[in-house]
Amino acid sequence: MEYWQGLEILEKIRYSSYNQNKCFEYVKVMLLGILEGQAKAWNLQEPQELITIDKARINNQITAPELRIIDEKGLNLGVMSLDKALALAKERGVDLIEIVSTAKPPVARLISFDKYRYQREKAEKKERLAMKTASVKHIQISPRAAKNDLENKARQLEKFLNENHPIEIRLRLRGREKYKKEWASGKLEEFMKMITVEYKVLSKAKFVGKSLNVQISKK
Repeated sequence: MEYWQGLEILEKIRYSSYNQNKCFEYVKVMLLGILEGQAKAWNLQEPQELITIDKARINNQITAPELRIIDEKGLNLGVMSLDKALALAKERGVDLIEIVSTAKPPVARLISFDKYRYQREKAEKKERLAMKTASVKHIQISPRAAKNDLENKARQLEKFLNENHPIEIRLRLRGREKYKKEWASGKLEEFMKMITVEYKVLSKAKFVGKSLNVQISKK
C-alpha cells in the first residue's frame, strides 16, 4: 500500500465513522505506523464535506500555506510551502491536488488531474463491485411451482449473476417431501437447467432443515 492510498483510506474512515472518533484514532495510528514505520498522528479539523473529484482543490485553488507532498510514484516528499509545491508541480509538468484536507498540514499529490480522476473512478468502481459481490442473494423456489413461475425465478437469478452476486438457491420442501431426497435433487437440477447464464457451483447441494440449498456464482 502506498502512503497516499493509506491517507485516502483514513479520510473515508473519518467521514463514515463520524460518531466513532475513538475507533478512527486507533486505526489512524496503526495504519500510519505501517505506512511510515512509526506510530504517527495528525490533528484533524472539524468535519466537512468529503472532497469529491469535481470539488478537489487544484493548483492555485489550494489555500493552505504548507502541504505534505506525495509525488507521482506515491513517495512522501515531506512538508513544503505551497509556493514551493506549485513550482515543483510546474517543473514536473503535473498538477498539485489536495487529497486530504483534514490533515495538518493538508496532504497534496503531484499528478495530472486526468490521471488522478481516472484512478479515483477506477478505485470507486472496484469498491462498488466488491460490495455487490460480497452480498449473497437468495432465490427460493418450490418443487410444485408452475413452469412459468420457475422461469421467472430463473430470469431474476440471471440478473443477480450478471451483477456478480453469489446466489443461494433454496428449494423449499414441505411435509414428507424432505425425505424424498432423490426427487428433491431432481427438481433442483430441473430448475438449474433453466439458467442460461454460465455459472459455477460454489458449494454442492445439501439438505438444511426443510430445504435443499446450493450456492452458485457467475463463471
